[in-house]
Amino acid sequence: MANSFEEECDYLFKAVLIGDSAVGKSNLLSRFASNEFHLDSKPTIGVEFAYRNIQMGDKLIKAQIWDTAGQERFRAITSSYYRGALGALLVYDITRRATFENLKKWLRELREFGSPDMVIVLLGNKSDLSHYREVNVKEGQSLAQQENLFFMETSARENVNVEEAFLQMVGRIYEITSQKSLETKTKEATNPTLQGKKEIICIDEVSATKQTSSCCSY
Repeated sequence: MANSFEEECDYLFKAVLIGDSAVGKSNLLSRFASNEFHLDSKPTIGVEFAYRNIQMGDKLIKAQIWDTAGQERFRAITSSYYRGALGALLVYDITRRATFENLKKWLRELREFGSPDMVIVLLGNKSDLSHYREVNVKEGQSLAQQENLFFMETSARENVNVEEAFLQMVGRIYEITSQKSLETKTKEATNPTLQGKKEIICIDEVSATKQTSSCCSY
């Protein structure tokens, strides 16, 4: 697995981790990005982010994951970071029902500030503490079905389904992006006036021209 920020990539995908404070967002990110888990993890202040390079077929994708603070006082700060995100991991703690009940509030905020075709994965975290469970699996599955989300339960501590969750999100973003790219090329092929124009893919707050050799330079 390549981890160098400077390494050239074909795509840069921005995604966000959202959910209440202390549901395990930071540990999910550190487990995915560097295979680390910190039992004494401190609450995120504002926004933090990490990168990881992922190979999808013959394309190298740099996943830029933003870890947003769950505390109410940071909500105004983090909302601006949803813009330009192509994916989101919406996290709740299976041992705290209140974090599950607050998901609708997070979804409303996400859909207000995020892209309409954003890929959203719902994660019931801390599955290693199932003996303290307050939210059963069927409830998570039902909400995901109602809201058209992907769903799985994870454990950052025991590294269960963490890799799968992130890769499912990135893989789906790649499928959507590839489809849009194919549609653009098809239009260019059928309309000569479009040939030679640059392909634009929204990867951050400001749309950036897709580059195959320097998209990781900022």
